[in-house]
Amino acid sequence: MSKKMSEAEIREIATKKVRAKKGFYSHLTAYIIVNLMLVAIWYFTGAGYFWPMWVMLGWGVGLVFNAVAAFSKYDISWETREIEKEVEKIKKSGG
Repeated sequence: MSKKMSEAEIREIATKKVRAKKGFYSHLTAYIIVNLMLVAIWYFTGAGYFWPMWVMLGWGVGLVFNAVAAFSKYDISWETREIEKEVEKIKKSGG
């Protein structure tokens, strides 16, 4: 059961996707800047055990999930799926 989307619905979906991509790039920029600063701190304080890797790994996992959500071909948003379920329930119940 495929429904034809209106121009407004298409624009709304496109806007959400562009905002998700913009958010990812902001997240990536912060990741790079902060981790470069941490590596600099590590380097200039003796360059012993490479402790910044733990921040890079932990934050990197979150960055990967952000990238998958932003660039996925499919909408994997929990909120969007739940909204669609509620819309269908309301349509079936008649209001």
